[in-house]
Amino acid sequence: MNPKEALTLAQSICSRQEQCRQDILSRLEKWGVNESAAEKIVKQLEKDNFIDETRYASSYVRDKIKFNKWGKIKICWMLRQKNIPDDIIEQALELIDMDGYESLLESELIKKNRTLKADDQNTKKRKLIQFASQRGFENEIVYKIINNLLQSRSKK
Repeated sequence: MNPKEALTLAQSICSRQEQCRQDILSRLEKWGVNESAAEKIVKQLEKDNFIDETRYASSYVRDKIKFNKWGKIKICWMLRQKNIPDDIIEQALELIDMDGYESLLESELIKKNRTLKADDQNTKKRKLIQFASQRGFENEIVYKIINNLLQSRSKK
């Protein structure tokens, strides 16, 4: 594919869905565009505001919390895999509503707790911690919510 066709196709992709620099570079490589042409295409896309890492990171954080129900740790790790700068990741993570974030984790842990077969509290607690950690939630929030959840269950 020649660079002009690649630019047009990349513009089309970027106009439909947020893309980061790394995503477009990977696509250009798959399409057989050489490195120097790919870099020029990405620079043009950034100049024309088709690619904006800050906008991408904010959208990514919002979507992964809402749809995938991921925590900050996993989101941060995935954004780093896409070569998003740390300062942009931090800005995007600061936009998270912490009350909504904690209530999301709590509702996910309540759902998970219902499916657990273990009878003793320690096994349940361990499994809930493992579940939340795999989703990328921070330990201090996980422990706080699990302790509250298990205490309220034991009082009933």
